[in-house]
Formats: sequence, structure tokens, C-alpha cells
Amino acid sequence: MEKWRCTVCDYVYDPEVGDIDGGIPPGTAFEDLPDDWVCPVCGASKDMFEPL
Repeated sequence: MEKWRCTVCDYVYDPEVGDIDGGIPPGTAFEDLPDDWVCPVCGASKDMFEPL
């Protein structure tokens, strides 16, 4: 699974880690994140992310 970077704040979503505070368990691919998931740092939407 590839990592994705927020183009607004440079936060990197790592599927192996997930987003525990956002309710996303480890092992969740970026493509499987809910459509309303946002960057936990700056609040940017999924469409503001790019693959690393």
C-alpha cells in the first residue's frame, strides 16, 4: 500500500499506521478511506492528497 501526501500541509497518510484519532484502523488503504475523511492536521479533503 502506498503512502499519500497532503499537498496543503505535507502530512503523510501511511496505510500501515492508519488514522487512529480519526477512527481509521491500521491497514486501511487510502482508496478505502471514507469520502468525508479529511487531513488530521489541516482539514484538507482527500482530493488534496497525492501519492508518494
